[in-house]
Amino acid sequence: MSQTAPSPTPPAPVTSKRAAPKGILLKTPIPGPIAQKVVADDRRYLMTSTKTSPIVAASGSGVWITDVDGNRLLDFASGVAVNAVGYAHPEVVRAVRDQVGRLSHFAGTDFYYENQVRLAERLAKMAPGDFEKKVFFTNSGTESAEAALKLSHWNRQRPIVVGLLGAFHGRTMGSLTMTTSKPVQRARYAPFVGGGMHIPAPYCYRCPYKLEYPSCDLYCAKVLKELYFQTSIPPDDVAAFLAEPVMGEGGYIVPPPGWHRTIKSILDEHGILFIDDEVQAGMGRTGKWFAIEHHGIVPDIVTLAKALGGGLPMGAMIFRRDLDYTTQGSHSNTFGGNLVAVAASGATIDVIEKEHLLDNARVQGDYLLGRLRELSEKHPEIGDVRGLGLMTATEFVADRRTKEPAVKFRDRVMEETYRRGLILLPCGRSSIRYIPPLVVRREEIDEAIEVLDDAIRAARARA
Repeated sequence: MSQTAPSPTPPAPVTSKRAAPKGILLKTPIPGPIAQKVVADDRRYLMTSTKTSPIVAASGSGVWITDVDGNRLLDFASGVAVNAVGYAHPEVVRAVRDQVGRLSHFAGTDFYYENQVRLAERLAKMAPGDFEKKVFFTNSGTESAEAALKLSHWNRQRPIVVGLLGAFHGRTMGSLTMTTSKPVQRARYAPFVGGGMHIPAPYCYRCPYKLEYPSCDLYCAKVLKELYFQTSIPPDDVAAFLAEPVMGEGGYIVPPPGWHRTIKSILDEHGILFIDDEVQAGMGRTGKWFAIEHHGIVPDIVTLAKALGGGLPMGAMIFRRDLDYTTQGSHSNTFGGNLVAVAASGATIDVIEKEHLLDNARVQGDYLLGRLRELSEKHPEIGDVRGLGLMTATEFVADRRTKEPAVKFRDRVMEETYRRGLILLPCGRSSIRYIPPLVVRREEIDEAIEVLDDAIRAARARA
């Protein structure tokens, strides 16, 4: 199995006192008749995008979604890691209602707002590093990446940013330059914004160098200096290195211990900034506020989004104070730090703290990984189990010896889980990710594993 970072024994979880529904309840096939009509209308009126699942949600509570046909579904996708404290948490709902009833927006970033200042102060103190920090608010992960790329170029006045093959940082043209998780995301868009270069990711299960950890001596990190800086990437032309602490869309890949420290030492030799993309891994998903904390380094710039807004569009860039622009107007936006989204963000942080959800993510994450490993012993199609906290994945293969990706089998498994009322998302080439809200309980994990077990057997029967 892939390398996962060791974690200390956490205290017992203390989760929400919500009165959660009990168990998956299916009144109709998935999708039901109303859902089928919505899907048909969506395909008629909305742009073709990434929708592949037949789920049409109507409401949510905790880790449960009720669809338009009245089916109660168990959600292990969290709105793509957005709903960290579950759906319709009363404290988040209260904060949103209170703020929208007073003021939702006033001239964007041209004026001052107390709740923006308080949230920025809070994030600056939460982020790794004992130096002073500042914050820029955005509306999404891709905008946070764009802001970080611009800030890096502005400060270093160098043309190159280095990233990882398999990474996902967004779909707008600047962030897309650094996104390499799927060819379809880049097809027909070249030429990209100049300066983006990539090296292979630290993917132990599929090491691009055919080495094994730890005898590899972290060559996947040292290769930046020993090969690329000697051939195709002049280090003095590099403004920043951009990486996810746990690769998200690319497959939920956890780098081996020491990889980040080795990379950071190479960057420091040449004054290269380290941008930590926490859009999917941050806000407690791995059992720490920031997943980079597992790896023992301090980034220069951190990007956030997804769970930060408590379900509303919200992102942020946290950075060393000395990197701030010295000229007004060098970068800005209109809706960044929207007052309602800021209120939702503050309430979300409050809930994570009061309900000890970082502890719960570690405890339940360890339990979930253990249950997934049990499944791997029963099902030879599971080639790898990996993750940190409640950011976990299984990779499906046609043969464990050759590790040939079982893409169609993975897709059949997902179809079968939807039919049984479990909501999941794919990642990488042939993996499934398991990212329930941080309020998830052991009994809900057990139910998800039972459904997944049945779905794998059904997918095998269809082969």
